[in-house]
Amino acid sequence: MKSISTFAVGAGFFFVTVAMFVQGFLPMMIPESRSTRVTRAVRTDLGDVKWLRYDAADYSPLERRGRAVYIREGCWYCHSQYVRPVTGEDRRWGPVSEAGEYAFDLPHLLSTRRIGPDLARVGLKYGDDWHYAHHWDPRLVVPDSVMPGFKWLYSQIRLPLVKTDAGPALPPAQVLRVFFTLKAGKLIPLYPNAAGLTFVSPPPEGRWPIDGTPILDFKAFGAEPPALDAVTLIIPTRDMIGLVAYVQKLGTDRGAWREVFEPQVNVAAVNAAPAQDLTGRGRFVYKTRCVGCHGPKGDGNGPAATFLFPRPRDFTQGVFKFRTTPSGSLPTDSDLFRTVTRGVRWTAMPTWHELPAEDRLAVVTFIKTFSSRWKDEKPEPPAEIGDPPKATPALVARGKTLYQSAKCFQCHGQEGKGDGESAPDLTDDLKFPIRPTDFTRGQLKGGSAARDVYRAMSLGLDGTPMPSFADALSDEERWAITYYILSLSAWRDPLTGRPLAVPADARAALDLPETPADRPERALDPAGLGRAAVESAEKPGKPRVYRGGIRE
Repeated sequence: MKSISTFAVGAGFFFVTVAMFVQGFLPMMIPESRSTRVTRAVRTDLGDVKWLRYDAADYSPLERRGRAVYIREGCWYCHSQYVRPVTGEDRRWGPVSEAGEYAFDLPHLLSTRRIGPDLARVGLKYGDDWHYAHHWDPRLVVPDSVMPGFKWLYSQIRLPLVKTDAGPALPPAQVLRVFFTLKAGKLIPLYPNAAGLTFVSPPPEGRWPIDGTPILDFKAFGAEPPALDAVTLIIPTRDMIGLVAYVQKLGTDRGAWREVFEPQVNVAAVNAAPAQDLTGRGRFVYKTRCVGCHGPKGDGNGPAATFLFPRPRDFTQGVFKFRTTPSGSLPTDSDLFRTVTRGVRWTAMPTWHELPAEDRLAVVTFIKTFSSRWKDEKPEPPAEIGDPPKATPALVARGKTLYQSAKCFQCHGQEGKGDGESAPDLTDDLKFPIRPTDFTRGQLKGGSAARDVYRAMSLGLDGTPMPSFADALSDEERWAITYYILSLSAWRDPLTGRPLAVPADARAALDLPETPADRPERALDPAGLGRAAVESAEKPGKPRVYRGGIRE
């Protein structure tokens, strides 16, 4: 018996040692584990999205602080950060993970449990506002979530309201000076929800105080504002701001991959014929997915709306931005289905491509019950949009000139950053502030393909200051501006908008149509231009191949 016990202990020690070596030390010994190189999707000068090998970026101080909060709060208990090359995970989450993405992760947070969704590709899937609402109370935006709230990461200020001729207002409390300068003449509108929760959006990098005076705005409720005696200001702490910055960083080392993510981009046309069972199913999907933002009445006054900018769509108006129909017309079922599937980039409206197509179609049918327009009118026939012309440097240059003559810069800015002279004063049809798109980040709300940009220019975005240019500009002129707009995000990081250090010869190669860098496995390696591929010792004459066909 003693010999058996000794053998068992020895065998156990041996196997534990082997496991520690194979899983702990061996991965650190292979060259790939120390690489910072990843395959990255980039927008080219001519509007295409292609892949190249590029170095992953380290975390900023704010992102690193957020990562420490992520670890401290145990987020990694339930969320993994690894897209595996199995069971179609690359169709659900995005590109399969690569070693270089974890070069600056110490410790690694790969995790194995998925009580919550994998977060390796969550960056830029949602706007910052969505994350603030989600961490305050996850069920505001995901009604069936089992995630706990993290309210201790917010400052909460309970203030009684004072009555004025203009309506309920905040008192001149000294505590507000911590977060606002209270500068006269510069108003910061805050939008309480029906329960009195009032979110205060943080300034960049969390540098308080905000320059201005906060005022309460109840216009979202129309003629029936809630009867409130007090409001609670919800203000994210520096830790919360850092956590959101960290989550937004995840997956963005892979660049603009979401712009060519097939399940999100290739959306088939549909026709939701009225049916009672389809409406009933749509009502269920709406209550489990949409009600937190858009509200039970579909008026955009859900409990999460106070967190969100821009505000959720008010379905009772029957006015929609993203259509293939003429300006002023209702959208087609396919238009609504496409928006639900793709989401609206740079906002809290995420992509819902993971939902079954039947659920997406059903919720399209249900949201049409909120407005009488669908009973009184029918969508006009979709506009015919021909094939895009071939992009050329000359066409992009012409678009740059037309961008000026058409005065696009007045809203979108001279460099396309959404900071034009008119930008601070823009409002939508409901008089809510609205921000022009920052073209340098490439996150275009209605889609970032050339046809999407051309469609927005030709048909306008109903309910916004963006008009149709179909009468003011010819087809050729609109296509030219389209390609110039796409070029503004060329060779830039979609997270920061900053330029990438892509060598000139690599840019030239990727601008060529014959360069087949259309997926990660065919990514162009700038270091390999002009020299022969490195031969592996095992197979002389052939380059060594990494996972997924990525060559050395």
